[in-house]
Amino acid sequence: MNAILIIAGKEFRDGLRNRWVLSITLVLAVMAVGIAWAGAAASGGLGFTSLASTLVSLTTLAVFLIPLIALLLAYDAVVGEREAGTLQLLLTYPISRSALLLGKFCGHGLILGAATTLGFGIAGVTIALGADGVALGELAQGMGLLIASTVLLGWIFIAFAYLISVGATEKQRAAGLALGVWFFFVLVFDLALLALLVSVKQGGDWLAWLLLLNPTECFRLLNLAGFAAAREHAGVTAIAAPGAFHPATLTALLLGWAALPLGLALWRFQRRAA
Repeated sequence: MNAILIIAGKEFRDGLRNRWVLSITLVLAVMAVGIAWAGAAASGGLGFTSLASTLVSLTTLAVFLIPLIALLLAYDAVVGEREAGTLQLLLTYPISRSALLLGKFCGHGLILGAATTLGFGIAGVTIALGADGVALGELAQGMGLLIASTVLLGWIFIAFAYLISVGATEKQRAAGLALGVWFFFVLVFDLALLALLVSVKQGGDWLAWLLLLNPTECFRLLNLAGFAAAREHAGVTAIAAPGAFHPATLTALLLGWAALPLGLALWRFQRRAA
């Protein structure tokens, strides 16, 4: 455990030096505040709109940005060390391969978690100060759930990045595979599910279960579960009946989505030469 913490601390400090935390925080804060402020654009004006629609917009922003940021943050975690020749040196130290990989994962997870909390936290404070008639308790609950689930979504795609990085032979290939993973889960899956929904005329209740095959859809369902007013803006996730999936079930699924690729990455790293 001590080795994991040491490696995690090193990765986090490297992230601070490389300004990853600052960059991600600024991107999330600026885009989140901008989207929230432009919430009334559909009605021909500017300003904050209802909390439900604002949270839907921020959820959509997280679905597009966080997986991409997580993949770009960690896709070269192992293959980059291998190409630089430092992986063999690291493996000569008295630490296990699993401790090395878990330490790197924790460090990248801390970077993304800190940046996400700060970025969306700034947006939440801005909404609280600038929006009229917003219930602060409901805002805190919604933003708290959004931040926590966004961090978990980021960890899922960091785990995917590690699985890619362990198996890739060069950084360029790892980068291409990372973009492919983002493209599939964020864009292709929704389009395929929408096409299937259109083609099924009746008896398509089972389609809602297909949402669970995509961590980004589980993330959307979790954040929209507590806001009935948000369902009209929920996109393809609206095929799930209200209350079809309990928040605890969705949280467990997201944890499983993080554990599966990370476990596969650990298994593969143990069996691959440096």
